Amino acid sequence: MADSRQSPATEPLILALDQGTTSTRAILFDKAGHALGEASRPLAQHYPADGWVEHDAEEIFRASVDVLREAVSGAGRQMSEVAAIGITNQRETVVIWDKATGAPIHRAIVWQDRRTAQACQALKDAGAEAEVTKITGLLIDPYFSGTKIAWLLDHVPGARARAEAGELLAGTMDCWLIWKLTGGAVHATDATNASRTLLFDLRGQAWSRPMLDLLKVPQALLPEVRDCAGDFGETAPEFLGRAVPIRGVAGDQQAALMGQGCVRPGEMKATYGTGCFLLVNTGEFAPVSQARLLTTVAARVQGRTTYALEGAIFIAGAAIQWLVEGLKVGSPAEAEALARQARADSGVVMVPAFTGLGAPWWDAQARGAIVGLTRDAGLAEISLAAFDACALQTADLIEAMRADAPQAFQAGSELRIDGGMARSAWFAQRLADLTGQAVARARYEETTALGAALFAGLGAGLYPSLEAAAAARPQTDPSAPQSSAPARQAARTRWRAAVARVSSGAA
Repeated sequence: MADSRQSPATEPLILALDQGTTSTRAILFDKAGHALGEASRPLAQHYPADGWVEHDAEEIFRASVDVLREAVSGAGRQMSEVAAIGITNQRETVVIWDKATGAPIHRAIVWQDRRTAQACQALKDAGAEAEVTKITGLLIDPYFSGTKIAWLLDHVPGARARAEAGELLAGTMDCWLIWKLTGGAVHATDATNASRTLLFDLRGQAWSRPMLDLLKVPQALLPEVRDCAGDFGETAPEFLGRAVPIRGVAGDQQAALMGQGCVRPGEMKATYGTGCFLLVNTGEFAPVSQARLLTTVAARVQGRTTYALEGAIFIAGAAIQWLVEGLKVGSPAEAEALARQARADSGVVMVPAFTGLGAPWWDAQARGAIVGLTRDAGLAEISLAAFDACALQTADLIEAMRADAPQAFQAGSELRIDGGMARSAWFAQRLADLTGQAVARARYEETTALGAALFAGLGAGLYPSLEAAAAARPQTDPSAPQSSAPARQAARTRWRAAVARVSSGAA
């Protein structure tokens, strides 16, 4: 139901802080999920070495205070009307700071950063990954926070000794912002962010002693892990003009899952940006994936943990951007117009493995290709193949998820989509046709911020239950599969043959 409108002045409002990779944004919502005002700030990226990505944590905090204020004032409302703040954040990005002064000991290391690749490979070579996956639901990869924390302790002079002496604190960006906004009163994170660190026991819902020992991370550094909807303290009055309760926290993809209302087993969402994140709620069942998908916390509310399977497609919208920049198509809209003119039976298949293939293939050495070209194939057919590649990768992910958690899928389940590509009704229909899955396209795009607001509203008592909060999800436009099963199967057979041709043979 999220859109823009004016709410009655007496109605309690919810303020969402969406701290992302390229910007920091705040959006003011009413209880029904309507957006009333927003503000944002771009975030500077720092690249000190090849494969290294850093952020200035103090810049993030300053921007957060500014946008929280501006979202409220820009809507013509008062901070006194805000019942709660919800925070969502770029997951896996981590910072360590001085407990006494609040000063970071180093710039934050971003989730994209690859500096710990060698350390991760050493752990794999030592045979540690099976046990790591069993405990955490994750794979050993520089993507996750744990090896980043270890790197900071080993490379910032004196940091490890200070950490062991209890002088330092660590956390993901939600944790940093909570600590700063509360004036150092609260050092806490939520279960979704904790589940992305490589340090958290997924089923035990606590920091894992074996993982702390493996990565050499002192537990004294780490925050308390709380529910997604609950008490994270209050902002210090000097920041927002009054003390405002912080009542909801979730990592960005889990917040989007909530914002799309996916709170029951089998409900799933896909966000189509540069790449694509697809998550399916598996309820209280935490599956062990046979396709090397990630098992993660979907939400923890009132002590009850629900889980999700997560798969990442490396290249989604980036394939369309390649058409625009590489083949000089003009714009994404022009690429779509070309694709709509293409012969559907041309047999042209594009595998956009520009940086390898993600789930469920996990082939870092694979490279992109266009196969099936004939003399009468042209830019229209290549454009259609680029859009279809996004849908066909999604189909493979859904198939893998069904195999991992068959009991989580229900007849008639739909795929709820958001992100840039989800603006296109035509793409939503292609997605439905090639996956055989009903698709629901969100009319309101900021589902991540909305999810944070819904968790905060639940934590503040504005909603009686998780399901009641999820009812404030955006309205959607449905697309039902229209293609025949044989046509869908033929497209998937061509796709798999093309993937096999670019595969390096790595698993």
